[in-house]
Amino acid sequence: MAQPTNSFSSYDAIGNREDLSDLITNISPTKTPFMDSIAKNSATATNHEWQNETLAAAVATNAVIEGDDATTDSSAPTVRLGNNTQILDKVARVTGTQRANDSAGRADEMDHQVVKRLKELKRDLESSLLANNAKVAGNDTTAREMAGVESWIATNTSAGAGGADPTGDGTDARTDGTQRALLEADVKTVLAAAADEGGDPDMISVGSFNKQAFSAFTGNATRTTDSTDQALRTAVHVYTSDFGEIQVVYNRFQRSRSALILDTALWKLSVLRDFHSTDLAKTGDTDRKQILFEGTLEAMQETGNGIVADLTTS
Repeated sequence: MAQPTNSFSSYDAIGNREDLSDLITNISPTKTPFMDSIAKNSATATNHEWQNETLAAAVATNAVIEGDDATTDSSAPTVRLGNNTQILDKVARVTGTQRANDSAGRADEMDHQVVKRLKELKRDLESSLLANNAKVAGNDTTAREMAGVESWIATNTSAGAGGADPTGDGTDARTDGTQRALLEADVKTVLAAAADEGGDPDMISVGSFNKQAFSAFTGNATRTTDSTDQALRTAVHVYTSDFGEIQVVYNRFQRSRSALILDTALWKLSVLRDFHSTDLAKTGDTDRKQILFEGTLEAMQETGNGIVADLTTS
C-alpha cells in the first residue's frame, strides 16, 4: 500500500528533534576479584619491604635423657623481601566548549571522563598485581614496576615441558613451557603441596577457557542448584578439596594460561598513594585531570600458594 499523494512525512521534515537516550551503556568488565579479596596496608617508601620466617622441620626423634644438660638449638634469621611501588595513571582532557555543552547521559563531561578513567585504572592495577613480571627499581628514565603474583610463586608448582619456576623473590619472571590441558590431578597435587607448606588456599583463579575446563572436573565440586526453575547449572563455583572449600573464580585480568591457587590471607596491596585525582595546569582552553595510584604487592609467604602453569587457552 502506497503513501497518499502529497503526504508530508518524517522523511521530508527538517525540524524534528533528535531522540537521544539519557543513558550510556558500557559493559566493559570492572570486577577485580584478586584485589577485592586481599587486605590493604600502607607503604612508606618506594621499596616496600617485609620479613618472613619458617619453623624448623618437625621430627619424631625429639627425646632427651633425664637430667642431661640442655643443648641450644640453632636459630635461623628472618628473610627480608621487598617489592617496588608502581605508579599507574590515567589523564582526562576536555575542552571548555564541550564542558559548556548540554550533553546527554552526563551532567559534566569531565566528571564522566574521570569516572571512566578510574575504572580503567582499577583494571590496570588488577592486571599488574597478577602479572608474570619481575620487579624493576626504575630510574630517572625508567618507570618502577612491581613484581606480580606469578613471579613470586616458586615452591608449589606444576608446569609444562620446558617451563621454569622463578626464584620466588620477585626478581625474575616465570619461564613459560609447553601448554597442556588443565587436569584435576595437577590441581590436587599443587593444593596438597601448598597445604603441606602451611598454606590454606581459598581461591583458584582462572581465565574463561579454564573456568569451563574446571567445571568439567568429575571430583568433589559444589554446583549451584535451584529446584524452582528446573534449570541445570553445571558451573563449579566452590571446589571441595581434602583441605577445605575453595572458591573457583573467573578473572579476566590474569594470564589465561595459568591457574592460580591462592591463600588470599598471604597477599596484601601496599598503598603509597591511594586513588586520587589532581587538576593539571591549564595550557589553553582545556581542562585536564590526572587520576593516579601508587602501590605494590606484598607477597607475605609464597610457599602457601601454588600455580598450575602453561595451560591451553582454546
